[in-house]
Amino acid sequence: MPAKNSRKTYVENGYYHIYNRGVEKRHIYLDNQDYKVFLSYLKLYLEPPNLQGQALKVAPSRHLKNYATDITLLAYCLMPNHFHLLVKQTAFNAMNRFIQSILTKYSVYFNKKYRRVGPLFQGRYKAVLVENENQFLYLTKYIHRNPLDILPTRPGLEGYPYSSYQNYLHNIQQIWVKPQEILGYFSHTNPSISYKSFAEDTSEFGNIEHLAFTE
Repeated sequence: MPAKNSRKTYVENGYYHIYNRGVEKRHIYLDNQDYKVFLSYLKLYLEPPNLQGQALKVAPSRHLKNYATDITLLAYCLMPNHFHLLVKQTAFNAMNRFIQSILTKYSVYFNKKYRRVGPLFQGRYKAVLVENENQFLYLTKYIHRNPLDILPTRPGLEGYPYSSYQNYLHNIQQIWVKPQEILGYFSHTNPSISYKSFAEDTSEFGNIEHLAFTE
């Protein structure tokens, strides 16, 4: 029987919570460089080619597939032994091709750097189709709050460098991350109903059954 959430329903214009962890729950990011390399691959595959300058001026046979028109990344968080992404795919099966590209490229990097062989990730990635507005909003809260257990009290979530949360606070702008659809539900001027207030509120996450994933 397939593992929970391993059997995927692919739909055009679908939103998905994607996650996976290291094989045997091992760490998949061992230093700052590893986190940055994974993020650089997200950027490489999601940033529009016309914004990548000299990086894509290579022989046609060496061009990497670009998913900027097929995949929208709304939120992400990288943790020591797992990752979470919230994406929208506009083309059928684009998400599968995108995730396979990312995980294969990162696994090659990681195994070469640490002189290891074999799979890095625990089986196939998990993907859950987002089915309602409540799930859509609370997923970003869940994703951005993941680092709480490993962070000191200060600077808290805002200081975690490997999630999209700072994009939501307008502290940074990674053009390959698209928070606008989520931020449209919140106030930009009233702190009490801002996204920051929502994300850092300790209230229940709502009825999102698949968030029972155990890291």
